[in-house]
Amino acid sequence: MVQTKNDFSNSNRGGWKAAIFIIFVEVAERFAYIGLSGNLITYLTNVLHQPITMAVKNVNTWVGVSSLFPLLGAFLADSYLGRFTTILVSCLIFFMGMVLLTLSVTVINSTAVFFVALYILSIGEGGHKPCVQTFAADQFDEETQEEKETKSSFFNWWYLGIVVGSTAAILVVVYVQDNVGWGVGLGVLAAVLAVSLVLFLLGINKYRKESPPGSPFTKLAQVFVAAARKWRVSATRYDPPIFWYGDEWDGTQLERQPRAKGENLAHTSHFRFLDKAMMVDDLDASKDTRNPWRLCSLNQVEEVKLVLRLIPIWLSCLMFNVIQTQLHTFFTKQGSTMIRSVGPHFQFPPASLQGLVGITILFIVPIYDRIFIPVARKFTGHPSGITVLQRIGIGLFLSILNMVVSAIVEAKRVEVARDHNLINNPNAILPMKVWWLLPQYMITGLSDAFAVVGLQELFYDQMPEGLRSIGAAAYISILGVGSFLSNFIISIVQAITSRAGGKWLGDNLNKAHLDYFYWVLAGLSALNLCIFVWISSGFVYKKVDKDEITGN
Repeated sequence: MVQTKNDFSNSNRGGWKAAIFIIFVEVAERFAYIGLSGNLITYLTNVLHQPITMAVKNVNTWVGVSSLFPLLGAFLADSYLGRFTTILVSCLIFFMGMVLLTLSVTVINSTAVFFVALYILSIGEGGHKPCVQTFAADQFDEETQEEKETKSSFFNWWYLGIVVGSTAAILVVVYVQDNVGWGVGLGVLAAVLAVSLVLFLLGINKYRKESPPGSPFTKLAQVFVAAARKWRVSATRYDPPIFWYGDEWDGTQLERQPRAKGENLAHTSHFRFLDKAMMVDDLDASKDTRNPWRLCSLNQVEEVKLVLRLIPIWLSCLMFNVIQTQLHTFFTKQGSTMIRSVGPHFQFPPASLQGLVGITILFIVPIYDRIFIPVARKFTGHPSGITVLQRIGIGLFLSILNMVVSAIVEAKRVEVARDHNLINNPNAILPMKVWWLLPQYMITGLSDAFAVVGLQELFYDQMPEGLRSIGAAAYISILGVGSFLSNFIISIVQAITSRAGGKWLGDNLNKAHLDYFYWVLAGLSALNLCIFVWISSGFVYKKVDKDEITGN
């Protein structure tokens, strides 16, 4: 059954009653995804015996593809299937991919099947990721002040739930994979997915489900086409020019009427060349019917402007995710060369160090939500303490600090290897505690808590209502493109340093110069932060005009 907004506000005031079931499926999906991706580098290097740089690129490629498929999933959800159906179908695909992955390391024992299963998981990710958070946020009724305020904190607690699932996977599943077996570890992930799917279906009668609004790309294209067709129009019989605000069209009676209830965007001065798409010229006025490829509404034009304003922000956050990809690749390989024992008998897997990121976030998010925001609000007057872009900017700065710290620690690790004559022994465990890596993992968690949550909120809040699935996919695609960009930087560094005779990245980390690579990333990220600050200084947040239209 499809519920409209008005039906929902009357029948289900508590958005959390519905959102809690959706959270279960998201936590389980993150549990499964992180339980695999967090330790995939270990499987590729230790079981499939791939060289480190090849394994790193394979991990980044898979993460990249998994993060780009959501663009297709969002299109299908908004155009044809709706978010609920898309989530359900994608969960089934993801579950089947995990079952096949389990079989590939137990019964089938095939590398080809293993990689096929990996990319089946990518398809499942494509439908799940752009829809599930947006679907959960849609359960809150924005027309009531109480639920609107609740949704403001929803993104923090949603991310916290994801972190709980991810941390549990890192601390439990990774240990099972390394010490019991990959078949058992992947089997646990498949079982959790099955349970979450059942729980998701139990909440089916509580969900607010809306029909797909239609292809968002068609409406975007209409604005560009209409503006192009009128690019020579500078004046009309109407002075001042009349814009069409989206009321009922009557070419013989051009009056500005109140627009329909919902999100009515205010007219902005940015990208003014697009305004011609909503300008009523002599030809439009002579027609009894409106040509949507020649005349668009103010809302339609402003929606395009919203998308265009987000593109520079999207580009300026790519380097942030280049830094984050080091977490489950080179960070893990660093840890594998260091002492990881706790007590006389227990040694934890190197990938389990990623759990420190989740633990950091578990502490930071509640502090941010309950202490930082109220205190900052007193000084800034902003409802969220600081703006979303300021929050993202802090995360970007922390990612630079992360690379600086990582480079210093790696230089120390290589120094220890040199002092103990272990430079030529890549498999040796150095007399150096793995806790040296603690700062870089904790800073990763801090930067995540600021930048990732900020990006989620920005691409939900600043996208038009009908494009929010696309907005979620756009945010996720930053991770995908960042992964490919990381591969590109690795290839460039390999090519340049190999030609110079001092290869920075290789299978023997003791002889390599991973610290130099980290310094390069720190420098690129610093340049990127400067660009982000410049772009943010001119960013205009969404302006909603809830009053009746009385003029331009």
